[in-house]
Amino acid sequence: MDLMDEFQARRLVNTYADMILRISYQYLKQTCDAEDICQTVFLKYITHNMTFDSVEHEKAWIIRTAINACKDHVKSSYFRRTVALDDAAQIAAPAVPDTWLLDAMKKLPEKYRLSLYLYYYEEYSAREIAEVMGVSESAVTQYLSRGRRKLRTLITDEERRMAL
Repeated sequence: MDLMDEFQARRLVNTYADMILRISYQYLKQTCDAEDICQTVFLKYITHNMTFDSVEHEKAWIIRTAINACKDHVKSSYFRRTVALDDAAQIAAPAVPDTWLLDAMKKLPEKYRLSLYLYYYEEYSAREIAEVMGVSESAVTQYLSRGRRKLRTLITDEERRMAL
């Protein structure tokens, strides 16, 4: 980063950081999430090499980008599936799953294991799993189908061994 880039970055932070944090906090109600949005906005600004007609145009772009980033964050599956730490203390811990099933799942290839875990334990849809894994939805449905089949084989093999 050369001196001019550093000067520009400092100017952005000094001028807009508080405003972005306040806007983001209004949407997200979490300081840590608001800080993440602030970083996202600055990264978009710097990496997209933006030029503006005026200071007002720049400020409007910053505000619009912050609002859009907040809306994207709220729509994300991560945001929908998480709660504040204070709220989590009021929720009972989940029951410990059967270890024999998890032990069998550990023997599966990662793509099958991950897709089955996200689908059955975290209750993600195939579309959401595809987004997380960076593959197509049809690939995820195939992973689920093949994973179930392999898991069924592992479990029946284990049952046969235990019967002997």
